[in-house]
Amino acid sequence: MAENESQAPFDPVDLAKAVMQVAQQTQHTLLEFANQRHAAPVNPDPLGVLPVFQTFLMKLMGDPAAIFEAQMNAWSEYLRIWQQTARHFAGADAPDALATPKGDRRFRDPQWTENPFFDYLKQVYLLVAETVMQLVSRGKAGLDPKTAHKLEFYSRQIVDALAPNNFLMTNPEVIRKTLETGGSNLVHGLQNFLRDIDPKNGSLHVKMVDTAAFELGRNIATTRGAVVFQNDLMQLIQFEPATREVYRRPLLITPPWINKFYILDLQPRNSFIKWAVDRGYTVFVVSWVNPGAELAEKDFENYVFEGPLAALDAIEKATGERDINCIGYCIGGTLLGTALAYLRATGDTRVQSATFFTSLLDFSDVGDIGVFVDEEQVSHLEDEMNERGFLDGSEMASAFNMIRANDLIWSFVINNYLLGKDPAAFDLLFWNADSTRMPARMHSTYLRKMYLQNALREPGGLVIGDEPIDLRKIDVPACFVSTVEDHIAPWKTTYLGAQLLSGPVEFLLGKAGHVAGIVNPPGPKQYGHFTGPAPVGLTSEQWLARATAQEGSWWLRWAEFIERFAGDKVPARIPGTGTLPIIEPAPGSYVKVRLN
Repeated sequence: MAENESQAPFDPVDLAKAVMQVAQQTQHTLLEFANQRHAAPVNPDPLGVLPVFQTFLMKLMGDPAAIFEAQMNAWSEYLRIWQQTARHFAGADAPDALATPKGDRRFRDPQWTENPFFDYLKQVYLLVAETVMQLVSRGKAGLDPKTAHKLEFYSRQIVDALAPNNFLMTNPEVIRKTLETGGSNLVHGLQNFLRDIDPKNGSLHVKMVDTAAFELGRNIATTRGAVVFQNDLMQLIQFEPATREVYRRPLLITPPWINKFYILDLQPRNSFIKWAVDRGYTVFVVSWVNPGAELAEKDFENYVFEGPLAALDAIEKATGERDINCIGYCIGGTLLGTALAYLRATGDTRVQSATFFTSLLDFSDVGDIGVFVDEEQVSHLEDEMNERGFLDGSEMASAFNMIRANDLIWSFVINNYLLGKDPAAFDLLFWNADSTRMPARMHSTYLRKMYLQNALREPGGLVIGDEPIDLRKIDVPACFVSTVEDHIAPWKTTYLGAQLLSGPVEFLLGKAGHVAGIVNPPGPKQYGHFTGPAPVGLTSEQWLARATAQEGSWWLRWAEFIERFAGDKVPARIPGTGTLPIIEPAPGSYVKVRLN
């Protein structure tokens, strides 16, 4: 759209006509929907938010000075906004009294700056949001840390939800689209909205991606290989070599069981697995089952024995090689750390190096995820899981999305329901929507032992196979890769976990977040990273102060680390030529089971 078109005023008469047309066309759709679907009753406060705000309001009522001060500050800022807006309406150069926060992408449309009305609306919203959060910051003083964190988190959720760009009549892009299409965008948006409502319980699941655009093994998860071992919990995939010779020591990847392994094998251009295969590694990956109620009694200990430990035995049979290097991603790294401590306790020295991608071993500060994990919520969740036998992965995915609501919720609400667009075909979002279930017993143990008790970091706090787990006894060389903007495994906490191990540790800090910072192949326009000293005797702040910013992907720096433990070169290994026969081609059948 040309710049002068973006500055054209909206005709309220045309807009009113479009809205009337929408009302007439949607009446039948709503009636049809109401007749066909009957939602089950929904718990009005499953996250225990109401008591938090009741406590906050009681504290605020007892502090009238705080309210008065906030009102006076807001009034002063409002006068500045009004003065600047008056100049803007008069055609004068009028920079915003309140600048849009850096990185805030909600107000990118030119009308938010060029049109005096929308510019005014934006600034007033930013003022109200700032005032509310300042009151919350003052009101949380004296509250216990958990309650204070909840208060701040859900206050931000409310403030973000009320942003003017989330509504039809106050979003210039939506108004423009409504006028251009005669309101058909809203009709299509309503159809999208009704499609996304779960008929079983009435909950809304905002569709983020065109799931029909991808098929596992065809245009995603395409690196050639075969399943060579499987048990109740996982399939083990061995990938075909791309070189005539390979490093002697195989590489085992343990991904998180809450998601699927192909985050590391999306497409050839961004596949970490293919990149490692092309560099001469014999790569194996654990592909977790998508469990149902039949696996309800599987515990965290089962995931240790039937996951990475079973994979070690299988890899030795497939390759004849006993020594191995391991990678764990996210909670797959938590599992890897537990398995390494068990191996150390039993005198097993097969693992020669360990790499942890955005993995927590210490859970002392889990960031905003902690809002969803307290005794009350875990107990409520356990009741639901015991009834069903599992936790639906989409429920946890919703919690993750709330942490970045503007990017992962509201942007799709605007795109799908207000602009009436269909979700795009994006490989990373396809994977993000393809979550898995978790067995009830395992997930209960994980939440309680890790998040509530932080037991893994304590010697003997966790017992696996009658062996007390002590991370401090892990002395294999390790590399931790974390990311600056990680909202699931905060890097300063992963750094604490790196300090628990007794062997040599290298710490790499990538830019971007939990996923984009890891799926970051070498090439132009990739996120950079930081390298620094060993994380020994330094706080995370001290480490970052001494770190050096590097251009490009951390993958190449990690390649230097892993090559030191890769061994010499041997003839390439073909899946099925060892003592383990091929079960089925990659990516296997376990990964293809979807929640729906």
